[in-house]
This record gives sequence, C-alpha cells and structure tokens, in this order.
Amino acid sequence: MQASNATFLSSLKTATQEVDCVYKPIKGERPLWDFPRATLGLREVAAYEVSRIGGFDLVPVTVLADGPIGRGSLQVWVDTDEADNEKLVDLVPTRSLPKAGWFDVVAGFDASERSVSVVHADQPDLRLMAVFDVLINNADRKGGHILLSCGRVFGVDHGVSFHVENKLRTLLWGWAGAELNDRELVAVGKIRNEAPDQLGELLADVEIEALVNRADALLRRQRLPRPRGSGPAIPWPPF
Repeated sequence: MQASNATFLSSLKTATQEVDCVYKPIKGERPLWDFPRATLGLREVAAYEVSRIGGFDLVPVTVLADGPIGRGSLQVWVDTDEADNEKLVDLVPTRSLPKAGWFDVVAGFDASERSVSVVHADQPDLRLMAVFDVLINNADRKGGHILLSCGRVFGVDHGVSFHVENKLRTLLWGWAGAELNDRELVAVGKIRNEAPDQLGELLADVEIEALVNRADALLRRQRLPRPRGSGPAIPWPPF
C-alpha cells in the first residue's frame, strides 16, 4: 500500500472467518524529527482506545500484533468508495460552493490556476471527529484519512497524534468556536476520567498528562478551539 511508512494489506484468519487488516510494522516507521522513534504504531492503538473509551466509535478496531516484519499495529480494513468519501470532504470550484450543509474551510488554486475550495459536510459524526482530533492532538487529519462506509464515518492514520505540544492540523475547522453539545461533553468527560489508566503501555506519562490537560480545557471552555496563529492549521497535502 502507498504510504509514508511501511504499510501492508493483510488477512487475519481464524477457524471461522477471515478479516482484511492494515499491518504497519514498527520496524518500517520512517523517523520523524518531532516524534519519538518506534512509537507511531503505539499511537495508532492509543487512538483506537480513546475512540472506544469515549464512545466516539470512529476508529476501526486496532491492536498491537506480531506480524511477518515484527511487532506493529493491526487495524481492521474499512471498505469504502471514493465517491462516498466525497460526501464528507471534497475539493470543489470556488464558484460552485455548496449552498447548504457544507463548510468552506480553505481556498486556493489548482494546477491550472483555477480557484478551488476545500469543503466538508456539516455532519454530526464528522463534528464528533473534530472533537476527537482535539483530544488526541491529531497532526494529520487530511481528507484521505476520513472514510465513509455503510453509512458510518471512520478515521484512520493516527500515528502522528498525542504530542505534548500543540500539533493540531485538520480540515475539520467548520465548527471552530462552536459550543460543545451534551454528547460531546460526555465523551470528553469519559476520556478525562477513564483513559489515563488504560493508556500507560502505549503513551509516555507526559503524553497522557497532555491528553488530560486537553480534555480539561475542552470541559472548561465547552467550545471547540479555533486555529492558532502559530504553525500550520491544515495538513499538507490536504488530501
């Protein structure tokens, strides 16, 4: 599979079924200047655990497993169609912006110097993903990491998350400054109270503390953050 790090489409077989999975061996991780080495797979699993504990249900089942190239993350494959994914995030001509049900996130120019805009849907589960990304400090929520399958929204590729410094880079800025609803506040509260005791084998203590601090900030302000002036707010490339 085409990816920045070694990524393999695999099959997990049991006596009764076979499940397609994405296997990312830790040995195949490309070193990053701002993340500790050999931790991206652990962060993938930690993101699933946060999704599970908080009741977000946005991340496919992800576990640590021993594979042909050693230990790594193993995530259930999500069957999807590009046309379906465009129902959530899309690139459209600026002159043809959707009139309702969409947020215009950022505008620019394509290779032919035509004005285009990145838009995302005003959709409840996508909004919940925006809250989830703030919690895990996701540095790479690009369009290709948002999937729609059988009516469900999924997020994948969370290896560059949980940094202790603010690294939030996402396309989901449509709700910036919006007040959190009851469902979102409950999810954040669960992470604040339950996640720290379950992430000790996946994240460093300072990273867990930073997660708690982000949850506390959301509960205190009860609003989604706005982009900060320092550093990029959108991943590159955006799709």
